[in-house]
Amino acid sequence: MTNPQKTTQPETAMSVMDAIYQRRAVRDYTPQKIDQAIIRTLIDAAIHAPTAMHEEPWAFAVIQDKNMLNRLSYSAKELVRSEAHGSDSYQAKHALDLVSKPDFHVFYNAGALIVIYSRLQGPFVAADCWLSAENLMLAACAKGLGTCVIGFAVSALNMPEWKAELKIPAEMTAIAPIIMGMPAGETPLVPRKQPEIISWN
Repeated sequence: MTNPQKTTQPETAMSVMDAIYQRRAVRDYTPQKIDQAIIRTLIDAAIHAPTAMHEEPWAFAVIQDKNMLNRLSYSAKELVRSEAHGSDSYQAKHALDLVSKPDFHVFYNAGALIVIYSRLQGPFVAADCWLSAENLMLAACAKGLGTCVIGFAVSALNMPEWKAELKIPAEMTAIAPIIMGMPAGETPLVPRKQPEIISWN
């Protein structure tokens, strides 16, 4: 990993505001493999996120092996089925509908999965990891890559069996699984509601 004291910035043709407004949750990817050097650049961007008390609690796992991603997708779907079974909530029913489709792949056949783990416990470590995730996704957007957070994978990634296979220390916690790859087409803008400002004094 590069020196955090560096002052040079990676070249990009996209402003921060452009990246914020152009980032999409991409769920359709080409088979193109992402170069390791690009992934390292994006992880370097991720570690420049804000961090409470300068704890830098994050650690990263990169999975590009297709067979492993397929098996992890299967594990994740089985856990979603188990967790959603018997629930009456809309979200649980929607999740069950998705994972029950035979051709549904949790990772949408993306070429890479980057998992942000927390090395520490504490009130701010999850927030730090999510700030890191946003940095990574905006940097990927600036590089012309698509990303999507895959919440379905969290439970599987935190299973002892998967931690052992991925060589993740038992005390670490998977926080943010993010798929990444070359988008297969245009992802339309999803409109946002106007912000609700409840107080301005």
